[in-house]
Amino acid sequence: MSGLLYAILALVAVAAGFAVGYLLRRARDQEVLAQAEAEGRAIRERAAAEARAATDRGAEEQRQRLAEARAQLETEFGRAREQFEADAQRRQAAQAQELERARADVEEGRSTLRDAREELRRDREKVEQIEERLTRRGEQQDARALRLDENEERLDQRVRELDAETERLQERLAEADRRLYDVAQLSREQAVAQVLEQLDRELEREKAVRVRAAIEQADADAKRRSQDILAQAIQRSASEVSAAISVSVVPIPSDAMKGRIIGREGRNIRAFEAITGVDVIIDDTPEAVLLSSFNPMRREVAKLALAELVGDGRIHPARIEEVVQKAQQEMQTYIRERGDEGALEADVVGIKPGMIQLLGRMHFRTSYGQNILKHSVQVAHLSGLIAVELGLDVAMARRAGLLHDIGKSIDREIEGTHTEIGAQLGRRFGEPREVIDAIYNHHDLERAETLYPVLVNAADAISAARPGARRETLETYLKRLEGLESIATSFPGVEKSYAIQAGREIRIIVEPDKVDDASAVLLARDIAQRIERDMEYPGQVQVTVVRESRAVEYAR
Repeated sequence: MSGLLYAILALVAVAAGFAVGYLLRRARDQEVLAQAEAEGRAIRERAAAEARAATDRGAEEQRQRLAEARAQLETEFGRAREQFEADAQRRQAAQAQELERARADVEEGRSTLRDAREELRRDREKVEQIEERLTRRGEQQDARALRLDENEERLDQRVRELDAETERLQERLAEADRRLYDVAQLSREQAVAQVLEQLDRELEREKAVRVRAAIEQADADAKRRSQDILAQAIQRSASEVSAAISVSVVPIPSDAMKGRIIGREGRNIRAFEAITGVDVIIDDTPEAVLLSSFNPMRREVAKLALAELVGDGRIHPARIEEVVQKAQQEMQTYIRERGDEGALEADVVGIKPGMIQLLGRMHFRTSYGQNILKHSVQVAHLSGLIAVELGLDVAMARRAGLLHDIGKSIDREIEGTHTEIGAQLGRRFGEPREVIDAIYNHHDLERAETLYPVLVNAADAISAARPGARRETLETYLKRLEGLESIATSFPGVEKSYAIQAGREIRIIVEPDKVDDASAVLLARDIAQRIERDMEYPGQVQVTVVRESRAVEYAR
């Protein structure tokens, strides 16, 4: 019993345990379910809140995109409208320009039409004037023909009258001869001899007059022909004239370079002046240094050297000596190039290198401010042109003209005149006899053996007489004019004297009662010799003596 009881109690206990466990599990399950439901509600609420928030954000974003799209559309529409308006304005401007051009073309066409009508009117007036002149000319020709016919008739009548008068004169002459024979008691032969003797005397006088007239005409023709030849040579020769000065300008990059040229305590400038023999002038002239020397070759060497020193920037005594030596070597090349250029410009070939070097040295020599090399080239051209007119050797004339002053290239280094030195150089370098003659005698034509000194002398005078060819100061110029006039007025019988044509001519007025025509010729020669002896002048001076006598009377 007790075992069954225990079993029942155990079963009851087990059942109770199951019941309690079930209830506990159910309570726990309900609690979990409640939590799950609470969590679900929370999740649903969050989801709903998120859904509402997402919906709000989407709507806001959609509104923003819509606003942006509307703003972009409005911007593009505004841009398109501005583009359209600009295109419309451009089209309107283009149409306006086309319209203006069309109007201008129309106006130009109208102007052209008016000009054409005006020109046509003028041409019509000219034609009418020409027709009127032709009509008047025809009437004048008709009147002239009538007058010619009348004159011809009168001339025929006059011829007939003259024939009759001639017959009467012949008869009277025969009668006079008979009376002369009777009065003079001469035979016919004796009278004829006297008449022939008188005719011989008259013919001798006529012959002398004709010979003098022929000589004067020949002199005038020769003078005119020579003037024509010289004028043609001058007109056909074009040559520039330059005057060298004694100062050269060397540009420098800045005024600070002047201090480097001077050097510490002036050692650079002293070394430069001692080596080159040129004075360096550094003053307030901006960005420039002056080189002064009477010798143009030294000045050119110094200019080349200083330009290289300034460009290099290294300036000290040793460098200066090196650069000056280099510049001197370059100068020799430069001289040879100038000589070649002068010979080429004068169209003279076959000159030896030594003579070319001397010819190039003439580039740095001046006479009265005129560059000797350019002067020689010009004389060569003029000599050739004159030789063409005279039928002489043109090449020989050019060669003589180019080398006529070659002695001036070294006349400062050798004793003697430039003509003597030039002739010696010509013989040394094997120049032709005609060229040596022109070099030696182009200033003394009396010793000339050929015609080439005459050609060179004329060409030399033309070149020196060109306006601006030779430079002289105003003081020297005035003194020369005063000297010419004072020499002329110092001779007896001279009333007035005038130096004209820049001193190229002195015109002298003499007193006619003291100086006759023959004495006037001697006076002109004496004055010319006095000018040659007492004055120095470029080219030549023409002396013109004017003698004029006047007879004045009054009718009352």
